[in-house]
Amino acid sequence: MISRITDATLDAPAHVAAVTTSADGAVATFIGLVRDHDPSVSGEVVALEYSAHPDAEQTLAAIAREITAGGDVRVAVSHRIGHLGVGEVAIVAAVASAHRAEAFEACRTLVERVKAEVPLWKREILADGSHTWVGIS
Repeated sequence: MISRITDATLDAPAHVAAVTTSADGAVATFIGLVRDHDPSVSGEVVALEYSAHPDAEQTLAAIAREITAGGDVRVAVSHRIGHLGVGEVAIVAAVASAHRAEAFEACRTLVERVKAEVPLWKREILADGSHTWVGIS
């Protein structure tokens, strides 16, 4: 299992390789990219700056353990922090299972829980030099 918060470039094929065994019939993946817009913000997004609470990696690992607790799926998930330009990979999740339904369901659950539970924040940097924080309440 991979679960990490890192400032290094994310490698999707390495995540797939980390979860795949000869018993698997399915690997579901999610790759989250930095896009050039946010529907809730006026202006063009040129970059994101992600930051994480010191407990973020521990929270991510706990989510991954919970998803794999039944033993039917294997998980690799990483979220990037630091400055990311448009088109760069912010999150990679790979889930392997004997069957596609379990892999799809676990991958979706994993990504949604990461977004909802892991203490990560992003600052959207706009083309005009302004910025806005997302995930700060």
